[in-house]
Amino acid sequence: MYFEISRKELLTPLKMVVSVVEQRQTLPILGNILVSVRDNTLHLTATDSEVEIICSIPLESSLQTEEAETTIPRKLFDIVRSLPDASEIQMNGEDNHIVLKSGKSRFSLSTLPAKDFPALTEIENPVEFRVPQGKFRELLQKTAFCIAANDVRYYLMGLLLEIREGKMFLVGTDGHRMAVAQHEFETEQVAKVIVPRKAVLELLKLLPASDEEMVITCNEHHIKFQINDSLVMNSKLIDGNFPDWQGVVPLHADKIVLAETASLKQALSRVSILSNEKYKGVRLTVTDNLLIVNAKNPQQEEATEELAVEYQGDELEVGFNGVYLLDALNVVSTSQVRLAFTDPSSSVLLTHEDNEDFKWIIMPMRL
Repeated sequence: MYFEISRKELLTPLKMVVSVVEQRQTLPILGNILVSVRDNTLHLTATDSEVEIICSIPLESSLQTEEAETTIPRKLFDIVRSLPDASEIQMNGEDNHIVLKSGKSRFSLSTLPAKDFPALTEIENPVEFRVPQGKFRELLQKTAFCIAANDVRYYLMGLLLEIREGKMFLVGTDGHRMAVAQHEFETEQVAKVIVPRKAVLELLKLLPASDEEMVITCNEHHIKFQINDSLVMNSKLIDGNFPDWQGVVPLHADKIVLAETASLKQALSRVSILSNEKYKGVRLTVTDNLLIVNAKNPQQEEATEELAVEYQGDELEVGFNGVYLLDALNVVSTSQVRLAFTDPSSSVLLTHEDNEDFKWIIMPMRL
């Protein structure tokens, strides 16, 4: 193997693929990056056996290259990152090593055979659809924070991707809160899969805020995100039954509060300083055009904030986890947020002031 490339061209793709490589691996080869040269293109692949990222970089056709493939330790990224910005890099494979040269620097890294590198299987009988990259990124941003990070209910450790009736739904929940994002687009496809949390977080790093379309293909076991001609992410899917999320969305929440998003966030942040460190509980009390946010802790300390809001109706008092409320408010992108209550024992529904494409449902807690 032999190729030449600039540090600038190599660093960003390396950073993309290396993020999926775990520091500790059960198999040594999973700590390596598959590097292959063919048709004047450099291909970089990394995987943890569940999620796989592939980047392709065109090489200058005027330069002499030797087609081959091998696997190189993730130290390659650290070396490339440490080189001067304007560096030119030469890489040459020698037996079980690869030699990297740049200026007066020389590094020799041990390699492992490419034939031992695990590859995710091709998707058979796939469902295929297209969606703008930036739009899909927005849908992920609005929902990913609700995915359970560690739960015996393994199906909660992923994001539901459901397509039906010309709509895409992304749903995340940890059992205490739920986020729903929807997007209408032209498709007759039907799909319902659970994308693992790690794949969702990696996608958020890879996706640009672009109107260019990406192609998504999936079957019941795998999903492929073709972001563009040079960047692909593959992932296994979670095999399980996602909860009936539609039954969780409050249908008769008729006590409507319209609040300034920034003011409510600031009030919750301040009050949460004195909330119980373990449970982070805050009490919301709504009366005519007034919202009172209150928190106490075991040291008998207390904090109270009052906000002017738009509300007409009976007084209502409900307790919530303040962190869950703040997480939802942090992804609200309108100047005002709509909070819909049913009664003190029911969940609250948060939406944008002007549409319901994004919904956040938070269960109440006893204080």
